[in-house]
Amino acid sequence: MSVKIKPIGDRVLVKYIEEEEEQTRGGIIIPDAAKEKPQEAEVIALGSGKKDDSGNAQSFEVKVGDRVLISKYGGTEVKLNDEKFMLVREDDILGIVS
Repeated sequence: MSVKIKPIGDRVLVKYIEEEEEQTRGGIIIPDAAKEKPQEAEVIALGSGKKDDSGNAQSFEVKVGDRVLISKYGGTEVKLNDEKFMLVREDDILGIVS
């Protein structure tokens, strides 16, 4: 996937992994506005990384293609070519899904 967004610093570009359309037993479809924001996402791009006190770059613990869990209220939503992405700090990534 070629995305025209290059994160800066310790930021990570992720794309939410959308769940299938949710439907109740009675056949009622729950609208997107009423759904909770998903927390699972795929890493699309990485920034240049954090710098330590002496100015050396620290490597990321995640890599492009990893499935990760992100905090509910972290990051900034970005829309590009009708696709929604999220820019989050590496600290907002809670874990890697294996």
